[in-house]
Amino acid sequence: MKLVASAKLRKAQKAIEGMRPYENALTDILVAVQYGGISPEPPAALKSLSDFVTPAHAAGAPHGKTAIVAVSSNSSLCGGFNANVVRKALETIRSCGGEVEVFPVGRKMTEALRRAGYTADRDLNDLIGHPSYEKSATLARELARRFEEGEFSRVVLVYNHFVSTSSQVPVEEQFLPLANGSGAAKSASADDRPAPGVLPEDKYAEGGMLPYILEPDAQALAAQLLPQVQMLKFHAAILDSAAAEQAARTIAMQTATDNAEDLLGELTLEYNKGRQQKITAEILDLLGGAAE
Repeated sequence: MKLVASAKLRKAQKAIEGMRPYENALTDILVAVQYGGISPEPPAALKSLSDFVTPAHAAGAPHGKTAIVAVSSNSSLCGGFNANVVRKALETIRSCGGEVEVFPVGRKMTEALRRAGYTADRDLNDLIGHPSYEKSATLARELARRFEEGEFSRVVLVYNHFVSTSSQVPVEEQFLPLANGSGAAKSASADDRPAPGVLPEDKYAEGGMLPYILEPDAQALAAQLLPQVQMLKFHAAILDSAAAEQAARTIAMQTATDNAEDLLGELTLEYNKGRQQKITAEILDLLGGAAE
């Protein structure tokens, strides 16, 4: 099981690494859109990307119905992976302070939330069992549509973030509306915008952001790019959880193997002690008989 988990972990890491260049490039373009482009005559910058994607109903109803997408695994034998994310999901649900609709992804999360009194109207377990962009995008589009229609005031993701093979951290991340402070939603004022033809001096310049010229305008580009960013962000959370699951299972199986080897060593030692005691007793019996 450790070998299988290790192979799946490498596959999950490869999927994430393959997505990162696209994600980084898309983020750079959105930053350029937010700044209004960097060209001799840049178009007007968006006041805030988060304002652009936040409907008026959501901004005025911070305590409305909340959608929570909680991701676990379909199987066990992965240490505290599921217990930790279930605990985080229940904490998130209780902290919402209003009506909640849960979207459990993973059999373990579905069972745990059902025991806690939260049920889902459909099975989303295949989303984590066989992750694919098409499946993630389908659910992400539905959540975005219901958010835009005013059914949800916000959408929250709860999943295990893959830090390293030995560390997986349960996180709560706002999916909708696009949170202020994130790379694509950071507000930019006219004072923050770089001079024409000059790259920003902050982290965007360090990331090598190109001098984009925006056509036709920032609003039109944002309308096209933001849905892609949202779907990509959702799929990244699924892949992140999948990688964290395999990492946790790899460590759990390694720990189980080490414990089994320690137990085998202790049992072998006990067996050798018992065998030695039996041989010693037989020798003493023979010596005692010969002396008589």
